[in-house]
Amino acid sequence: MASFRMSRIGPLSTFLGLYAAMYAAFGAASPFWPRYFEARGLTPEELGLLFGLGTAIRLIAGPFANRAADILGALRAILAACIVIAVMAALGLIGAQGFWLLLIVHLVQAAALAPIPTLADALAVRASVRRPGFEYGWVRGAASAAFIAGTLAAGQVVGHFDLSAIVWMHAALLAGALLGAVLVPESDTRAERAADPIGESMIGGVRELLGLATFRRVIVIAALVYGSHAMHDTFSVIRWTAAGVGTAASSLLWSEAVAAEVVVFVLVGPILLRRLGVAGAAALAAGAGILRWMVEAQTTAIWMLATVQPLHGFTFALMHLACMRLIADRVPAHLTATAQALYAVGPGLATASLVWISGRLYGAYGPRGFLIMAALCALSLPLAVRLRDRSTTSV
Repeated sequence: MASFRMSRIGPLSTFLGLYAAMYAAFGAASPFWPRYFEARGLTPEELGLLFGLGTAIRLIAGPFANRAADILGALRAILAACIVIAVMAALGLIGAQGFWLLLIVHLVQAAALAPIPTLADALAVRASVRRPGFEYGWVRGAASAAFIAGTLAAGQVVGHFDLSAIVWMHAALLAGALLGAVLVPESDTRAERAADPIGESMIGGVRELLGLATFRRVIVIAALVYGSHAMHDTFSVIRWTAAGVGTAASSLLWSEAVAAEVVVFVLVGPILLRRLGVAGAAALAAGAGILRWMVEAQTTAIWMLATVQPLHGFTFALMHLACMRLIADRVPAHLTATAQALYAVGPGLATASLVWISGRLYGAYGPRGFLIMAALCALSLPLAVRLRDRSTTSV
């Protein structure tokens, strides 16, 4: 029955619904979780422990669940199960009292949430490759727009109700994502799994992936380019404010960057990817990063900042599209979910480390620290130009 309904609705529509609900749920809650837990009586030290352990559990749970999904060939089922657990844990936060119970429920939800985006990406990328007229960028762009809408809506809700309203909103949107997860097409990898017994083991699949030179290169490029955002994300508004840029202007600059991300995902990125190929698109993204961070190192003039903010569409969205295409082309189908998890964890760890390093750089060198971020993008250029997008897993 589910497959019949999906065939009538169409895979693109079901993925759009899944991503819109999923990222709206993230946008509705993510900015407000610290306030929610603070309102429940947690001290700053307890908040640090809660969110720190939440991050750690995500780094473990994401790869584990994705690897299990590949071994079982059940990406959609595990995606749906994770969403159900996340909804139940979110609702459990409403009644939980005391630090330790709040911590346990939060860790359960963090573990359930971790695999959801990467499993969805594994399914969506696979579906986009197999179906003409289906661009992964369209659903990912819808996700970015939905995240913004969720955040804006939650801000209004919090203004009229207490903070527990965001938990209900988050849970309701995740429940909507569950419907999408049930309807999206499954990725059938039985033939590939049967032909590759090594890839069926928990460790063997990871070893096989890391044995692919192209995949290793993708992880390094993503770590360098995504990681280069660390100083901007942490210190840009601080620097702008010190230079006299008002809160409203800073908000507009950030909104401009996010809007560019959506435009590149939906419109510009797929066209550039077809015309330039993966190597050209990745090199363009790295070049955009070099230009963006060099400008931010030199000036806080509003017109200059407004000129380079749209480059976020290239440094993030276009790079992400290029990486997704390479994973679809080069990674065996039965390792797709595992590849998505490693793609998320590797650059994520690099970014976390670079946030810490950025603090030291900014403290020592001020805005000139952005030149180091430009250098990271420059380091990725030689690797980017060596990428080739052809449908083979050879290296």
